Amino acid sequence: MIFTIFFAVVTLAGFIACAFAQRPAMNPVTRAYGDAEFKLGPDDVVEVFVYKEPELSPTVVVRPDGKISLPLIGELMVNGKSALELQREVTQKLAQYIAEPSVNVIVKEVNSAKVSVLGEVKTPGMYKIKDRATILDAVALAGGFTEYARRDKVTLIRIEPNGQQHRIQINVEDQIKGRKGDLFYILPYDKIYVQ
Repeated sequence: MIFTIFFAVVTLAGFIACAFAQRPAMNPVTRAYGDAEFKLGPDDVVEVFVYKEPELSPTVVVRPDGKISLPLIGELMVNGKSALELQREVTQKLAQYIAEPSVNVIVKEVNSAKVSVLGEVKTPGMYKIKDRATILDAVALAGGFTEYARRDKVTLIRIEPNGQQHRIQINVEDQIKGRKGDLFYILPYDKIYVQ
């Protein structure tokens, strides 16, 4: 009986500890893009960590041609790949040299993510986004709305990985006036058109 009570208390304490455990800090990609799968591009900074192999664990910048260079492996094309895809490829290639390599790929900086802001904004163009950004953040990067801008007619154009294009018309007037409205987060390569 005492053993059963002791076991129940220890088990309950373990469950409570798990429930209150701190979540790990989000990496820049998770913080910026949520559940969307980020694809690497030029100027992004990537750490390739190989467990117990510090000389094989560099932090590298993706070159303009979309490649990185790694010890033992040489050049790898990473443009358009996710961190998980790169991790699998590095693990597979290192297995030729190391028994059961344990590899982790961490995106340290996102520098390739760009959005297009077009139409009735002061400075239309492509802009880098570094962190989780909304449509209004992108418009601010483009110098703000012109006096002729229709804040009730802002179109977000997003192309999914499967090639399907989505057009969403958004009224950002409520957000501007401080009223509760839909908050749309932008993703790399989104296009924002202000009428």
